[in-house]
Amino acid sequence: MTHAIKIDARAPLFHAWFLVIYPKARKVVVTQRFFDAETMSYLRSNGCDVVIPELPRGQADGDVPHEILLEWLRGAVGWIVGHARVTRELLKELPELQVISRRGVGFDRVDVTAIRDLGRVATIAAGGNDATVADQTIGLMLALGRRFREGQQAMSEGSWAIPLGTDLYRKTVGIVGLGRIGRSVVKRLTGFEATILVHTPRRDEDLARTSGFEYVDLPEILSRSDYLTLHAPLTPQTRFLIREERIAQMKPTAFVINTARGGLVEDRDLLTALTSNRLAGAGLDVFMSESDATYHRVTRQLIALPNVIALPHAGASTREGLNRTNMVAAQCVVAVLNGTSVLPACVVVDGRSVTARPNAGEIAQRANS
Repeated sequence: MTHAIKIDARAPLFHAWFLVIYPKARKVVVTQRFFDAETMSYLRSNGCDVVIPELPRGQADGDVPHEILLEWLRGAVGWIVGHARVTRELLKELPELQVISRRGVGFDRVDVTAIRDLGRVATIAAGGNDATVADQTIGLMLALGRRFREGQQAMSEGSWAIPLGTDLYRKTVGIVGLGRIGRSVVKRLTGFEATILVHTPRRDEDLARTSGFEYVDLPEILSRSDYLTLHAPLTPQTRFLIREERIAQMKPTAFVINTARGGLVEDRDLLTALTSNRLAGAGLDVFMSESDATYHRVTRQLIALPNVIALPHAGASTREGLNRTNMVAAQCVVAVLNGTSVLPACVVVDGRSVTARPNAGEIAQRANS
């Protein structure tokens, strides 16, 4: 986009106006709903032409076919993406695309190797939704323990019978994964005087001492927890972390909360445990069916259970949370396009230089949410 200011040749030289030329507007495509005006203004003020395609009702960008994504993204240099799959095939057909910026913190649908090989940059919105997802996690614990769903369902059917619940106060809560969201959950649990257990690959003893939690191994966190909440990245090592043999180590009165990634839990085993009284309940914001269509029936069965609180991957979806992640994602795009530094915590992989490329372990740690 070129903006010209006319020079008045009759005016004295020191009063002359000058020709100001900006580079051509840089196309940035946003395949997400709820993109706020402040972030739009920020992108436009940094020379970006923001394009937001209309998503089909009831669908996210993860449901959009490859051909349509390709049509939307042609000529774009930046892409702020939600849950669409970023594949090598797609990237090879979009040579101008420089930066893929996730409005979120997971990147299991992004082909990191392809981005590195093709010299692109992938980022996440680190720090944008920590508080929002942590709040949801605590909300699910309370809703499960106090049996909110069952109580409302009974009242809607005309019964005022009181369901007997259980406190979160002074219970033992296990947290698997101590990234930004896990640490935010720790802060909130201190108000409940909970005994907090943490299982994570990397231990910070100073943090444990100042925050009042204890590091334990996986078998211990399973056996001791009244509430077990998952905040780990999805990797080959964490896939189906919670499955039949691990559930067997848990208390039958325990609750499982998963607001991280569907693949951390084997949903078929969870369904069996919940319907056979081997677990008290589950709070689920993510499901295996999001990435594997063969699990759709299992998801429907889980959602129908009275001791399950289910949400449609909405953990980050508050006005405030989305505004924060929108801005972080936009700042990453602008930084890459301008050739300036991106906040290190936001960089998943930078294919522009060999020295900027984190190894696989570092990438997984950055995703630890």
